[in-house]
Amino acid sequence: MIMICLEDVNKSYRVGKNSLHVLKDVSLRVERGEFVSILGASGSGKSTLMNIIGCMDTLDTGRYTIDGISVEQSEPDVLAVIRNEKIGFIFQKYHLIPRYSVLQNVMMPLLIRGIDRKSAQEKAQEILEMVGLAERQAHKPNELSGGQQQRAAIARALITRPAVLLADEPTGALDSKIGQEILALFRDLNRQGNTILQITHDSNVAKAASRILTLTDGVLNE
Repeated sequence: MIMICLEDVNKSYRVGKNSLHVLKDVSLRVERGEFVSILGASGSGKSTLMNIIGCMDTLDTGRYTIDGISVEQSEPDVLAVIRNEKIGFIFQKYHLIPRYSVLQNVMMPLLIRGIDRKSAQEKAQEILEMVGLAERQAHKPNELSGGQQQRAAIARALITRPAVLLADEPTGALDSKIGQEILALFRDLNRQGNTILQITHDSNVAKAASRILTLTDGVLNE
């Protein structure tokens, strides 16, 4: 089953009196259970592409469906539901809430959905065990290493059982050894059936995936 499908997607921005064509007829298919990397240098358009895939920006022309839902025809409230239910976001800077414990951070997406606290806590503890943070669940983010904070962020992304994990430079803030541990975790999650799409500028990080595409000046190639 195709989880992500982009067909001839274009995106431009106004810069003064000029138009900057950032994405040029981008087409992409990611099947359920795939681990795909999009590799691109700064200025290649990868942040714009990530924002469109993550339903945080709109395309100008083309088509985009995620898990069978047509995104370009969806209203803002539907896009919010897609972001919450279909996509698990993993960012370079973790975005954990400092005053909450690791457990509370991971529980948060379920509590926002209205899941009762006991069920949310049990699920969060299960996910934290999976990512190797069971013994750190009571700690605050600033009491964790960078790698542990990223594991907590991954757990938070996983807890809603999203259709796709969307990772933006997931090892960018980590040293190479810890970064490789995070990529090993991604491979484990992929073997368990999770669909992962990561966007990176680092060719070594990209190699963790089973398929690599390159984005150059807004053009995506296998």
